[in-house]
Amino acid sequence: MSDLFDTPAPAGAEAPRPLADRIRPRHLSEVIGQRHVLGPEGPLGAMLAAGSLGSVIFWGPPGVGKTTIARLLAHETDRAFVQISAIFSGVPELRKVFEAAKLRASQGKGTLLFVDEIHRFNKAQQDSFLPHMEDGTILLVGATTENPSFELNAALLSRAQVIILERLSLADLERLAQRAEQALGRALPLKAPAREALLEMADGDGRAALNLIEQVMAWKVQAPLDTEALSSRLMRRAAKYDKSGEEHYNLISALHKSVRGSDPDAAVYWLGRMLEGGEDPRFIARRLTRMAIEDIGLADPQAQTICLHAWEVYERLGHPEGELAIAQAAIYLALAPKSNAACMAYVAAREAARKTGSTPPPRHIINAPTKLMAEQGFGAGYQYDHDAEDAFSGQNYFPEGMRRPVFYAPVERGFERELKKRVEWFAKLREKRGS
Repeated sequence: MSDLFDTPAPAGAEAPRPLADRIRPRHLSEVIGQRHVLGPEGPLGAMLAAGSLGSVIFWGPPGVGKTTIARLLAHETDRAFVQISAIFSGVPELRKVFEAAKLRASQGKGTLLFVDEIHRFNKAQQDSFLPHMEDGTILLVGATTENPSFELNAALLSRAQVIILERLSLADLERLAQRAEQALGRALPLKAPAREALLEMADGDGRAALNLIEQVMAWKVQAPLDTEALSSRLMRRAAKYDKSGEEHYNLISALHKSVRGSDPDAAVYWLGRMLEGGEDPRFIARRLTRMAIEDIGLADPQAQTICLHAWEVYERLGHPEGELAIAQAAIYLALAPKSNAACMAYVAAREAARKTGSTPPPRHIINAPTKLMAEQGFGAGYQYDHDAEDAFSGQNYFPEGMRRPVFYAPVERGFERELKKRVEWFAKLREKRGS
């Protein structure tokens, strides 16, 4: 019996091309999304209008058009398009690319070198691009999903403009779906809510959207499917989240700033995003405790206790019930009165401590356990505060000769409102007693 996989393809037959490749734009004007970059006022639009395209680094999530735009830039500027990936290329491959570019240059043809995942090249490999960028042998277009500030050399960044590409909106993905339907000559077999659910599954990734559309178009169905039928046939695409990468820090920053901004809805949303992405709840509990100390402080001393208790509850209950305690802590922090007065006092005190060095405390507050120390005046004149009026002597506790500073300035919010009254009361007593 003949094997189907051994049957040779007919002469001249072409392998089926993926939908994403079939509807790839042929001109920059056909690119969906990224108007902030490609429009007349955008950086690439302005460069092309002026006829002075320079090296660029595209920074953005997967599936937003980095490779497509690079290919079209080569076409628009009449340069040879060469594509390599930092994952599969090393020094020998780079040397061959540079030599071929030099040969083209000697023949009057420029080279646009597109480097995917450029952040994966080490420092020496990144440095190897510099002389060829400077003499015009190559026009470099790098692509990265990681923050270039952390992953790329300063020398390389100084010779290329970083351009941020954004994830595609639902409106962008709908335009992409319409283009796919036009190319395939038929409509998606989905009802309107299911169509929207399909595009949401792509999570802003155009390539993922086209792959999903191509998969759905291959189904043989008698009538348009609803959302439930679609969900039973397709698994929802996992949200982009790297627990050790940049997205990890972006989302915890969003949670922290939402809490600081007293927005419980935003706080619990970003908390949900992190947990859905697989973040360790212990990391979030630790960060919430830090927020209680840094942004709430003594305006609500109970906030720290609530965070520690939520952390402990999670350790005892685990997933999923323990995560509710963490969510409650996040909501409590968002609604708590805010003050960084204690944090600022600590920072200012540390700075003063660095400046004053090893200056000793005043002698009257140093114990004199030996006869020699007593003879030298240590401990002399110390006033026991419990014996003083209002249990407050008003003595000086700073080094001799150091002007009394003010580090702690409580705010008129929460419990610190009460602490502010106490600070002011002690200040008046100190002034009254001439200390």
